[in-house]
Amino acid sequence: MNHVLKNYIGYFDIRLVLSFVLILLTACSDDAKLQPLDSNATILAFGDSLTYGTGSSRNKAYPAILKNLIKRKVINAGVPGEISENGLRRLPKLLTSHHPDLIIICHGGNDILRKLDLTKTQKNIQQMIDLARNNNTQVVLIGVPAFSLFLSKVAIYQKLAQQNNVPIDNNSLADILKNNSLKSDYIHPNSKGYQQLAENLSLLLKSHGAITND
Repeated sequence: MNHVLKNYIGYFDIRLVLSFVLILLTACSDDAKLQPLDSNATILAFGDSLTYGTGSSRNKAYPAILKNLIKRKVINAGVPGEISENGLRRLPKLLTSHHPDLIIICHGGNDILRKLDLTKTQKNIQQMIDLARNNNTQVVLIGVPAFSLFLSKVAIYQKLAQQNNVPIDNNSLADILKNNSLKSDYIHPNSKGYQQLAENLSLLLKSHGAITND
C-alpha cells in the first residue's frame, strides 16, 4: 500500500511540475516584448489566402487596414492556396527584398485543410521564424483554427509562440469564423472580418510595445 501511495504522490508531483512549467511558458508568450517600430518601419504580412484577402478585396484585406490603423508600411505577401512548405521556400527572397522590421506570420491553413502532417507544418513555421530572426526581423504569429464545426485551436501555434517567446493572436480567426456576419465562407473572413482582425492585431502590436503613441 505504501509503495502504491508513493507512486501516486510521485505521479501527482510530476503533473504539478509540468503544469507549473506550462503556466510559465504561456506567461512568456503573453509577456513577449517587441521593440518599438519607428514611423519608417516596414511590416511584412506573410501567409496564404487569409493574408491575401480572399473573401474580400486586396484593399480591404487585413494588411491594408492595418497599414491605416498603425500608420506604418505593411506589405501584403499572401498567396492563396499556398502550403507552409512552399511558403518557407518563398520567404527568403522577401526578407532580402524588403528587409522588414517585423513579420506577421499567418500560415498553415492549407496544411490543415489538406490534412497534412502538422509536425512538418510546425517545423516549417519554426524555420520561418528562424529566417526572420536571422534577418533581424521581429516576429508575430497568427494562429489558424481547425476548420471544423467548433473551430478549435491547433496546438502547434501556441507551442511555437511559447518556444520562441513571440506574441501570438490565437483567437481572432476562430472568433471571426464563428460569426456569420464576419465571414465570406467557412474558411475566409469578409471585409468586416478582416477589419476585426486588423483591429485586433493593432491592439496586439500596441500592447507588446511595437507601436507607441506618436
